[in-house]
Amino acid sequence: MNFLKNILSKNIQGQKVVVLFIVTNLVYLLMVLVTIPKIMNFSNGIKVLDMLPFGYDFEYVNNLFLELGSNGRNFYLYKQIPIDMIYPFLFGITYCLVLAYFLKKINKFDSPLIYLSLLPLIAAFFDYMENFGTINLLNNYPNISELEVKMNSSFTIIKSLTTTAFFIALLIVLVFFAIKKIRSHH
Repeated sequence: MNFLKNILSKNIQGQKVVVLFIVTNLVYLLMVLVTIPKIMNFSNGIKVLDMLPFGYDFEYVNNLFLELGSNGRNFYLYKQIPIDMIYPFLFGITYCLVLAYFLKKINKFDSPLIYLSLLPLIAAFFDYMENFGTINLLNNYPNISELEVKMNSSFTIIKSLTTTAFFIALLIVLVFFAIKKIRSHH
């Protein structure tokens, strides 16, 4: 716990956290507003694998990749994935620091709750696993196996679960932060 607290303590200055937050969300917006809609144009509205929090099956992946066609699969592989290789790193670091920052503000930085700040890093790890799996599937299509799809789908599900758990934890911490602020003004 001391190792984690030392690293976090050195990096949770408000200005650093705000800059990381802005950069992270600009990259996210680039994907959500530009590259993912472009892929969905290729796929006639079929959602990309990253956007399926409950996973997907072999048939879904085959339908998506078939509908994407060669140009859509290339766009996915060479435009979307490179941006999505930057995003998990930013997400993991930024939101780890955001949660640690607010835990410090509510005097819970030295409690076991600090381990919750690892959730974004775990989500980022599984986002990378998902990305590498998707690269593999795109490169090997149409010669992909059900096992490869199941593994990739499990990475997507774990990424989604840890991301959701993180945002629930952050929301709870922000509620306590707001209560503390309100009480300090009365």
